[in-house]
Amino acid sequence: MIQASNLDKCYGRQVIFEKAGFTLNPGERVGLVGRNGHGKTTLFKMILGEDRPDSGSISIPSGYKIGHLSQHISFTENAVLKEACLSLPENEYGIDETYKAETILMGLGFALEDLNLDPLDLSGGFQVRLNLAKVLVSDPNLLLLDEPTNYLDIVSLRWLTQFLRNWKKELIIITHDRSFMDGVTTHTMAIHRCKMRKEAGPTDKVYQLLLMEEEIHEKSRVNDDRKRKETEDFINRFRAKASKASAVQSRIKALQKKDRLEKLTEIKDLDFAFKSASFTGKLLMEVNDLSFSFDNESAPLIDGLTFSVGKKDRIAIIGKNGKGKTTLLNLLAKELKTETGSVSHHVQLQTAYFGQTNINRLTMHKTIEEEIMDVHPDVGRGAARKICGIMMFQGDHAVKKISVLSGGEKSRVLLGKLLVSPANMLMLDEPTNHLDMESNDSLVEAIDAFNGSVIVVTHSEMMLHALATRLIVFDDGKVTLFEGTYQDFLDRVGWKSENESGAPRIKKSRNNSVNKKQLRRERAELLNKRSKTVGGLQKSIDETEQEVLKLEAKIERQNQELRAASLKGEGEAIKLLTKKLHESKARLDAIFAKLDLLRTEIEDRTKEFEGELESLMTVSR
Repeated sequence: MIQASNLDKCYGRQVIFEKAGFTLNPGERVGLVGRNGHGKTTLFKMILGEDRPDSGSISIPSGYKIGHLSQHISFTENAVLKEACLSLPENEYGIDETYKAETILMGLGFALEDLNLDPLDLSGGFQVRLNLAKVLVSDPNLLLLDEPTNYLDIVSLRWLTQFLRNWKKELIIITHDRSFMDGVTTHTMAIHRCKMRKEAGPTDKVYQLLLMEEEIHEKSRVNDDRKRKETEDFINRFRAKASKASAVQSRIKALQKKDRLEKLTEIKDLDFAFKSASFTGKLLMEVNDLSFSFDNESAPLIDGLTFSVGKKDRIAIIGKNGKGKTTLLNLLAKELKTETGSVSHHVQLQTAYFGQTNINRLTMHKTIEEEIMDVHPDVGRGAARKICGIMMFQGDHAVKKISVLSGGEKSRVLLGKLLVSPANMLMLDEPTNHLDMESNDSLVEAIDAFNGSVIVVTHSEMMLHALATRLIVFDDGKVTLFEGTYQDFLDRVGWKSENESGAPRIKKSRNNSVNKKQLRRERAELLNKRSKTVGGLQKSIDETEQEVLKLEAKIERQNQELRAASLKGEGEAIKLLTKKLHESKARLDAIFAKLDLLRTEIEDRTKEFEGELESLMTVSR
C-alpha cells in the first residue's frame, strides 16, 4: 500500500498541490486524470523519488518494487530479446526465460524477425516500446505508465488493454485516451484544484461527482452570501438601538465564526470550432488505382487503392505503425507525389491539414500570435488574439515564443492555425496525441460538428467509435476500403493478428513426448484451481449483490425522509439529508462499478482456464 499525506508543491507562484493526498490499496489499477500542467507527471516523479514535495510525505513499503516507463533510451545488449530479458525477475531467469519476454514484445508490435535486431537500430517509437516491454517483463509491485499509448498502434493498444486488465498488482496510468483508461482501471483519481480525489469506477463518474460538488458549492455560496447580507443589513439597521444590542452582538459573533465560501475560479476548456467553407459539388476528392512505395525493391505500401470522398464523409485510416497510414495522408494532401494512379482534388477543395511533422514547421523565434497571423493575410491581431484565447493562450501567453512551448502547447498552436481559414475537408494525423483528456473530448465534438468531410489517422478507439463511418484499413500486408463503422469492422472482419489462434507454448521432455500421467495431474490441479478461483469470485459477486439491495433500500428511505423534510420546509434537515443521499448514491455507484469488475473478471478468468485446459488437451492428443 502507498499512502501520500498533506502534499504541498509549488513551482514559483504556481501551486500544484495543496494538502493533497491519496491511498493506493493492493490490486488497485488507477487512472490518473487532470488538465495538462496540473501535476500528474510531478506526482509520478515524487513517487519515484525524482522530485520532493515542499511538505507532506509519501509512504512506500520496504522492498516494494516500482516499474515506470522511461523516455530515456539506454540499451546495453545487441539484440532486442536479450535487452528485454535483462528485466526478468531473478527468480524467473533461466526458466524458459525468453517466452515471457517474447510474448510481451510481440504483443507490443515486434515481429519475430525483429527480436535479433540491435535495439539502437530501432526507430524512436519502437525504442520506447522496448522500454515499455522491459517494464512489463520486470513484474513490479507497482506499474507507473505515463502516456504509454503515444507510440503504440491500434493493434498493440488492444493487446496492452488486455494485458493491463489482467494485471493483479498495482497500477497508476496517465493517458489522454479515455476509452483505454476506462478499459484497464478499477479506480480513477483526479487532480483537481490542487487536491486529489480517488473513486472506484470510470473517469465519467469522478468528473460527474466533481461537477455535482462544484454545483452544490456554488449554490451554497450564493445562499450563504444572501444570508450574510441579510445579517449585515440587520446589524447596520439596529446597531444604534439599545433594545437590539444583544441580537446585534449575537449576529456579529455568528458572522465572525462562519467561514465565507469563496467563488471557485473558472477552469477553461478548449473551445474548438472549425470553420467550414462552402462546397457545391458532389465529390471533394477521387482516388483511382493509387500505388506507392519508397523504393523499387520493397513491396508497395499502397497497392491499387480506389475510393472517393463525399462532402460529409468521416473516413478513418487505421492500422499498425510503419505500414503507410501517414504516407497515404500525405499523398491525399499532395505533399507526396503519386507513383501510379491518381489523386484528383475538386477545384473548390479547401483543406485544413494537421500532420505529425507539422510541429517542425513552426518558426521557433515567432510568437504564438505571429504564427496565427501568418496563416492568412486577413487575420489581424484582434482575430489572432481571439484564436489564442480559444486555444488557452490568454493575455500575455499569446506572445510566448514557440521555442519555449511544450509539445502539447505546440500542437495547440497548430490546431489554432487550422481554425483561422475556412475549409471543407479536415485532414488530421494523430491530432489527439499531445492533448489532455478534456481537450480530446472537445476536439472530437468539434470534428463531429464540422460541416465538411474528415480524413483522420488515429489509434484512438474512442475517436473511431465516435466519428468513423468509413475506414481505410492497413492490415495483413494490404490496404483495403471498408464501408461501415469501426464496430462493424470489429464484428465482421477484425484484426488478423487477433483472429489468429495459437496455443501457448508448453514445454515437453527431451524426447519431445508428453508425460500422460503428468498431464492428468496438471489437468486435475487446473480444475481444482478453477473451482477455487471462480467459486471465490462468485461468492464475492453474491455478497456484493446483497450489498446493492441493502443500499438501494437505504436510499429509498432517505428519499422519503427528504421529501418529508421538503414539505415541512426544514432547511437544515434538507441540507443534511441531501448530503447523506449524495454519499449513499456515490457509494452505490462504487459498488456497481465493483460488481461490473467482478463480473468481467469471472468471465475473463473462466476463459483463461478454458484456454489452458484446451492447451493441455491439444498436447495430449
